[in-house]
Amino acid sequence: MRTLFPLGPLAMRTTPFARPTFALGLAATLLAGTAHADATLDKIRQRGKVSIGVLVNGGPFGSIDPATQQLVGWNPELARALAKGLGVEADLVQVQTATRVQFLQAGKVDLLIASMEYNADRGEILGHAPTPFFRVGGTAAVRKDSGITKWEDLRGKPVCVSQGSSFAKPLANDYGAQVQGFKSSSDSLLALKGGNCVAAVHDSTLIQPLLRSNPEWTQYSAPIATEVLPAPSVVWTRKGEADTIAAVDKVVQEWHRSGWLIATEKRVGIEPPNPLLPELQAKFKAAAN
Repeated sequence: MRTLFPLGPLAMRTTPFARPTFALGLAATLLAGTAHADATLDKIRQRGKVSIGVLVNGGPFGSIDPATQQLVGWNPELARALAKGLGVEADLVQVQTATRVQFLQAGKVDLLIASMEYNADRGEILGHAPTPFFRVGGTAAVRKDSGITKWEDLRGKPVCVSQGSSFAKPLANDYGAQVQGFKSSSDSLLALKGGNCVAAVHDSTLIQPLLRSNPEWTQYSAPIATEVLPAPSVVWTRKGEADTIAAVDKVVQEWHRSGWLIATEKRVGIEPPNPLLPELQAKFKAAAN
């Protein structure tokens, strides 16, 4: 039998101790790599700028100022304040619901403040700062003459959501809705207006201001009193970025302690006030004493 890859005389003299030594060296290298795996915070500080993906879909939570073309509202305000808290400049990147996770995973942004609430599935693939800055659930926009008054009324009926929405699973599994995913919330809402679905389910922070202030939506309402899947809004990172998570969480805790989040909520016109904010302000003020 012909040997395709002769080992050579040096390899033939390998002692029984060579492999363990090599294995230990490899293990040490891997451990060193793990210890320095979170390079994001170092990179942010080195370049003096943090790239934050923000969702801007209209209303007080995020919109584009027609005069300046600047991103304004809750999400952009938080992103700029987070950069300031980290001691760097803010680079705001507009993201879409369907692609925001990919933007973060691909390194196109360092962090996400994109109306993306925590759930277990997202927690499996991404990291996040544990202290929430808001709490949001899903609200259904329907025609006023639809006869829909509770979530169970959606059974067997087409319901529009954004692609990647966390509301899709409970709507289908718990309430039997026929969920249809659209590229963006705007597309979903247009489908509702076009009669392609009986309801469009999105964050209450999008639906409520839209129905309250937009004259084009006077024929629509949000009659279901409860929210589907209420969950904490958090700042998202890539998985395993412990240093970045710790730095971000420290900033968010200070937002609560100082009352900045409550003041900002009022300034940008979010109504009704979120009950989570005074709860967490009291918690972190007490912890500081």
